[in-house]
Amino acid sequence: MNPFEGMPIFGDLAKMFQNQGPVNWEIARQIGIYMAAEGRAESNVEPLERIRLEELARVAELHIAEKTGLATSITGRSVSIRATTRAEWAALALEAYRPLFERLAESLGRGSLSAPGGADAADLGRLLGQGADPGDEGGAGGVDPEALLGNMMQVMAPAILGMQLGLMVGHLARKALGPYDLPIPRPASDELVIVPANLEQFAADWSLPPDDVRLWVCLDAITHHAVLGRPHVRARLESLLNEYAGGFQPDPDAMSGRLERLDPSNQSSWEDVFGDPEALLGSMESPRQREIKPELEALTVTIEGYVDWVLDDVGGRLIGSYGPLSEALRRRRVEANSGDRFVERLFGLELSQRQYDRGQAFVRGVVERAGEAGLVRLWHSERELPTPPEVDAPGLWLARIDL
Repeated sequence: MNPFEGMPIFGDLAKMFQNQGPVNWEIARQIGIYMAAEGRAESNVEPLERIRLEELARVAELHIAEKTGLATSITGRSVSIRATTRAEWAALALEAYRPLFERLAESLGRGSLSAPGGADAADLGRLLGQGADPGDEGGAGGVDPEALLGNMMQVMAPAILGMQLGLMVGHLARKALGPYDLPIPRPASDELVIVPANLEQFAADWSLPPDDVRLWVCLDAITHHAVLGRPHVRARLESLLNEYAGGFQPDPDAMSGRLERLDPSNQSSWEDVFGDPEALLGSMESPRQREIKPELEALTVTIEGYVDWVLDDVGGRLIGSYGPLSEALRRRRVEANSGDRFVERLFGLELSQRQYDRGQAFVRGVVERAGEAGLVRLWHSERELPTPPEVDAPGLWLARIDL
């Protein structure tokens, strides 16, 4: 599938390069929605589907509150379910992740080249075929095309990043079950976004009862929401994610080399240049990011290990097909493709099965040594959040917090 074929934004290339800040959000939105729906119109979610998810969420909320002792709501009211299409999930995710994406854009933008000769987006638009006069010196109103090509990264960066973010979010939307497939906090709200079409597809692919999958998604979303709703957990995770996203050291030469292959009149050329985000960004993990990553991993694997522990207990009691369902979900994690892994890498998240196992082993180790009462301490304050060495040695964590 060519992600750019038929896209309305390609009718006016000059508008693509109008600088709207570090990211062209209109391009991101259009591409994200288009990719999420695979270029087709989506049917609205059936009202009965929404009602069923709300009913199961009430059941899930009661059991999660009883098991964890955590507030499942950040507003003091019950959580609500927003059942969406894939395209709607993509649009909402772009808004939810916008502060993090802008931090990433600022980091990547530090690799842009300086602008020689006063070149701007209008000059670039003329160079790319938007009203160029063959008689003009240099082909673009007297602007040297070679100078413009050398400055493309700066002029095009907002559009390029808009394309890449749209592609990434559209990709995520085609498989996301709920709001926390990536353990990234969303804006403060008790509305949880679930994608029934993906839920139904997952159930069909693995021959699982749809209601069992619905209940699991509600349990998973509400448990994540309860943990990430703890102010100190949310603040710590957001701080680490933002610091990591802001720490890239991009290679502008990698971008320039790919842009030289761009043929504005050929949409398949756009796919070739923009379709491989890892090669396109030419970004490398910086020393500062390598310092941050163990802290970020320690927190995320602890969250995921705790959520898995809760779901194994509550889901094991409430879901008849929990055994086959948990195996299908494990396979879903292991079989994540390169697109999934790239999105994770951008934010310093390594969500491999090894890391999930690491988090689960920490939680089991705490429960074996101190029982569930010891585990309750995990989310009390920032002091109780485990350090990277403690994740691999639960006894050290228990000793530090005086249990």
